[in-house]
Amino acid sequence: MGKISWSELFPTNVSFVIFASYILLFSIQGVIVTSSQSGNKYNYDVTTVVLLTEFVKLIASSILYCKDNNIRSLFLEVCEHWKLLALYLIPAFLYSLYNNLAFHNLTQFDPTTYNILLQFRVVITAILFQIIFRKKLSKKQWLSLLLLTLGCIIKQISFGADYLNDSGLKTATNSSSIFTTFAISSLLFIFIQILCSCFAGVYNEHLLKSAGADVNIFIQNVFMYLDSILCNAGILLVQGKFLAAISSHNLEQTLNLGVILVVANNATVGIITSFFLKTLNSILKVFASSLELVLVAIFTFVFLNVPIYLNTVISIITILIAVYLYSQNPVSNAPVNKRVTKHDDEDKLLEV
Repeated sequence: MGKISWSELFPTNVSFVIFASYILLFSIQGVIVTSSQSGNKYNYDVTTVVLLTEFVKLIASSILYCKDNNIRSLFLEVCEHWKLLALYLIPAFLYSLYNNLAFHNLTQFDPTTYNILLQFRVVITAILFQIIFRKKLSKKQWLSLLLLTLGCIIKQISFGADYLNDSGLKTATNSSSIFTTFAISSLLFIFIQILCSCFAGVYNEHLLKSAGADVNIFIQNVFMYLDSILCNAGILLVQGKFLAAISSHNLEQTLNLGVILVVANNATVGIITSFFLKTLNSILKVFASSLELVLVAIFTFVFLNVPIYLNTVISIITILIAVYLYSQNPVSNAPVNKRVTKHDDEDKLLEV
């Protein structure tokens, strides 16, 4: 059996730290969001929380940039690379939909099932990755991706009498079939979220490594979060809830410990994701999401009392085998035309 290619998986010491942080933060994300619910509903406006998260990300990225640069330089960079700012509208809009759908879907599925269903994105991501970066995946890489998808399907197969609970749906019906109106609509929203994740992730990696390869990563984060704020504000306007969102009553509901934890964790996840795509790649990102499943299953069992069924165990084992196969022959996709500058924060991040 082949050995794990650690040097190809993690080209720098920092890249492994980013990988581990990404898994841990995403593992607790679903648990925190689910804990903030009240009877499968939220006492706060979801889009407002997503918008607030983007503001926190913007402030954090600006501070990190200004740590080694001045504010004037920040504005000059934004003006100089305004075309890149416009390009970031595409992933920003997709991520805005993704983040809003995440809140909705976590009211329909428990965190473990939610994370397993999201793994269907692996094949879509692989196809997009090949098209955008013109990198052909090997047979072993495709085998690992297909095993990953199989693991997701196994999660939806009943090995016991209690099918609806076993499949992770939070609201039971009298029908014994998964293909009820409720289930189909819930899975449809998951599918839309998956598409948003796939297109946004691969396109964002393209901007980080190609169109914006010579632009400081914190500046690119500023572009992403500025556009995300614009997109989420647009969603509030379309919903007719913009004025209500900034009302004192809504802000009072939003500013509680549970929501603050959601915002803080989501903001950290967003910044870590940009480093992940810059130093690693979107294919490894979906495998990292798969490794979250073990931690999510443990966390939800311990903190939310969500039982672990046989199909969950088999699903996780199948996914871990897929991850091991992939680790023997990982995808490499380094940034192109990387320029070294005096104040280049991402270069510091990549130093070994």
